[in-house]
Amino acid sequence: MVAVLTLGNCPNTDILVSDKDGTKFAHVQVKTYRPRQDKTVSVGLKSEKDYGPQFFWVLAGIPEMGSKATPEYYIIPSCDLATIVRQAHQKWLATPGTRGQAHNDSKVRAVAVPPSTNKYSERTIDEYLNRWDLIVDACSRECE
Repeated sequence: MVAVLTLGNCPNTDILVSDKDGTKFAHVQVKTYRPRQDKTVSVGLKSEKDYGPQFFWVLAGIPEMGSKATPEYYIIPSCDLATIVRQAHQKWLATPGTRGQAHNDSKVRAVAVPPSTNKYSERTIDEYLNRWDLIVDACSRECE
């Protein structure tokens, strides 16, 4: 496997991963958060789009300097994250606020990071912890 940073030159890909032959690829979009401090990761509108089976989101929990905590990584296929985010946001929009007011739509989307949960989401991202194999498998199969 080979991975290269796009250095901001590709709007939806932070890291491009390929097999050794350079014939099969996976696109990775990375968002960071502080484990045990941040309850959510902001992912924005593009997280609601399924970019296909070769596209993954990596939510990277980077501990504060001097912390003894280890980094944590959630590797989530774009189709799964799109479903999680879209459903939670639609449920949030449909649910009245604390004073009965309607929620106003925005470009902000958030994903709850364990151990936190999103009361508007039907699914958690627990199953994606350290699932690097998903990216490896994507670079081992034919592009669809």
